[in-house]
Amino acid sequence: MKRVLITGTGLFTPKQSISNEELVSSFNTWVTHYNDQHATAIAAGDLEAKTPSSAEFIEKASGIKSRFVMDKDGVLNPDRMKPYLPERSNDEPSIQAEMAVTAAKEALEKAGLKGSDLDLVILACSNPQRAYPAVAVEVQQLLGAGGYAYDMNVACSSATFGIQAGYSAIQAGQAKRVLMVNPEICSAHLNFRDRDSHFIFGDACTAVILEAAELAEEKSNTFEVFASKLITQFSNNIRNNAGFLNRCDEAGIGKLDKLFVQEGRKVFKEVCPMVAAMITEQLEVNNIKAEQLSRLWLHQANLSMNQLISRRVLGREATAEEAPVILDRYANTSSAGSIIAFHLHNQDLKTGDLGVICSFGAGYSAGCLLVRKVA
Repeated sequence: MKRVLITGTGLFTPKQSISNEELVSSFNTWVTHYNDQHATAIAAGDLEAKTPSSAEFIEKASGIKSRFVMDKDGVLNPDRMKPYLPERSNDEPSIQAEMAVTAAKEALEKAGLKGSDLDLVILACSNPQRAYPAVAVEVQQLLGAGGYAYDMNVACSSATFGIQAGYSAIQAGQAKRVLMVNPEICSAHLNFRDRDSHFIFGDACTAVILEAAELAEEKSNTFEVFASKLITQFSNNIRNNAGFLNRCDEAGIGKLDKLFVQEGRKVFKEVCPMVAAMITEQLEVNNIKAEQLSRLWLHQANLSMNQLISRRVLGREATAEEAPVILDRYANTSSAGSIIAFHLHNQDLKTGDLGVICSFGAGYSAGCLLVRKVA
């Protein structure tokens, strides 16, 4: 079997960020306005009063302190509370393609490659901005890549599933060099008027270059993907019902389930043991003991989830170095989260060190990649 290496990663971070305090100020202004506007109905028991939020509540519930967004003003405007992203003409690069190209160029530079060296582009994310033409094909064109390209969506697990798809293409001889990108504009699918979830997401884009090992023997800071496992299990506990069929029933267009909704407690209870068991099983199958791991690059959704999963895998609390956290400043960036953690926290590892890249989310879906530092 052909060996496959990660030879470069890239990251696009939006220029604007929102602190918990800023987000709460906007939310609470809207809450006050809502409660005043519906005071009579609330007093009569026909409506429930909205509850204010706090920065302390957000950090305790999630570990998040801030998030990067594509448009700060629109999100913080109490009369709007969603990003303002002007529609572009068909002749202009799409927003996601632009994000992906920026991240891809950094990854290509690290891998010592040009766009024309690529023969497969996979765009994997939770929130594709259109159905077709595939944004991946647009990225392919903008980079001057050859071969073929396609979009895929496995919610927050899209990056690990995308890496597996690229890995398989290289092993099958369909590609030699693959770009996998994750442009996530999560702020556009988030209900900023929902106290339980208005703080969860941020925007970002990551990129990963995969190469056949024989093409990358002299490169530095490379990682071999030597084992993987993907699982899915149907659940309604994380859901977004937005889609083209919405226009076929006008009565449902304004419903909140057309944005991100979740049963957070159920997700925590069901996903954490599933993911910990998946990682543990993968280690056992590959005759690796937990104490041999140098790093766990986990999906950055919730600090308590990551701490519990790490504890179950390692049998003890993970150190900050063993399980790096980036969600405090990036929040949940869906498929990009584990790759941001990998991108920012791998340079210190030594040749032979072992790590796990793991993502999990709606579906349910989860992906686990075992990697080894090559050089």
